[in-house]
Amino acid sequence: MSIIVKPLLTEKMTKQAEKFNRYGFYVATKANKIEIKEAVEKMYNVTVTGIRTMNTPGKVKSRMKRSGVQRARVGKFKKALVELKQGDAIDFYSNI
Repeated sequence: MSIIVKPLLTEKMTKQAEKFNRYGFYVATKANKIEIKEAVEKMYNVTVTGIRTMNTPGKVKSRMKRSGVQRARVGKFKKALVELKQGDAIDFYSNI
């Protein structure tokens, strides 16, 4: 099971990274803070000082189509905000 699913790359998270040295990740729903901390430190070679997690429940979304209203379910996911030690940084774009 992979702990880190993908990084959370939004304008809000970019501002948080610049101002507070805080980065966001989508993580496995069963992962706890200790597992997330170990995974981030191993993957990016940084020191984690704090973690905040949030579980987002699935939702039913609808949209209008020619044949009528189409409903679909969006799955649940978990996000983690990871705060790093002063001086450490993660560059998500280095592998491109």
